[in-house]
Amino acid sequence: MNTTGIVLAGGRSTRMGHDKASLPFSDETLLSRSIRLIGSVADTVIVVARPDQSFAKLPPSARIVHDPIENLGPLAGIAAGLGASTTELNVIVACDMPLVNPAVLRRLIELREEADICVAVVDGHASPLCAVYRRGVAIRAQAMLASGERRVMTLLDRVHTKQVDAAVFRNIDPDLDSFVSCNTPAELRWAELKFRPSGD
Repeated sequence: MNTTGIVLAGGRSTRMGHDKASLPFSDETLLSRSIRLIGSVADTVIVVARPDQSFAKLPPSARIVHDPIENLGPLAGIAAGLGASTTELNVIVACDMPLVNPAVLRRLIELREEADICVAVVDGHASPLCAVYRRGVAIRAQAMLASGERRVMTLLDRVHTKQVDAAVFRNIDPDLDSFVSCNTPAELRWAELKFRPSGD
């Protein structure tokens, strides 16, 4: 089945202090890394950005879609990405999750069955920004936004969501780093050290 990868890059990055998408991670940016990692499991890649965002040197396989309205949070990014997708199956990741393991994304795809959304549950919390979505979820997400609802967790409650205990990923991602978001400079530094423990 054809798959679209959707990278959410339009957050305001208030706690980070800089636009997260353009921050360096190893020898690439957080955005270019996300595109590369999700591109290894998807046929095409969509980057969801704010209306005022533009990115240089994106790979030809990636195209940008802009949120029609700013500051509505990740639910709006999910709706925009799914609305622009041409495939039934979609893998969504946030660009501030640099330790995503493509094998985890593949397993989420394998586990989805007939669910509209397939998410991992880490420490009792669902991780909807590293998950698999069916394209039709866009309609429900857009309706929620129109009614003033912006919580992604509410979306999970309103569609057929399969929640998978993250323990099933530990053999390929022992520390479940795939589900870690970097919202502050300290968290990003931790991820860099985790990625390159020698510090070189």
